[in-house]
Amino acid sequence: MSTGLEAHGVDAATAQRVAHLPPISILFAAFLGYNPVEHLLGPHALAALSAHNRGVVTGPSFFPHLISGPFRSGLHEAFTFAIIACLVAAAASLLRGGRYEHAEQPARVRLVNPIKEERHAR
Repeated sequence: MSTGLEAHGVDAATAQRVAHLPPISILFAAFLGYNPVEHLLGPHALAALSAHNRGVVTGPSFFPHLISGPFRSGLHEAFTFAIIACLVAAAASLLRGGRYEHAEQPARVRLVNPIKEERHAR
């Protein structure tokens, strides 16, 4: 992030300060469609930029392009981990053996024949 800001005229100290902010808040702002660069840099840093650079930095496409590379990299890492975890779980499941079925004791049902019962009762 600091490299992208410095490339458009933001001084190095301000760019480093903004780059070290928690990425979750910056990413949340991006999901909401808000460009937080104007707020993060502040009016003093924006006033030091040329009109062209100020327009680029606060424009609607600068911030999404700025975070797209790191975001893509993070997604690749997360999905790679998920795939590896699923493969490990599948291997553990295969090594576990066959399907286990709990053997329940069959219920003994005594069939009553009313005719036989009547003969025994006499």
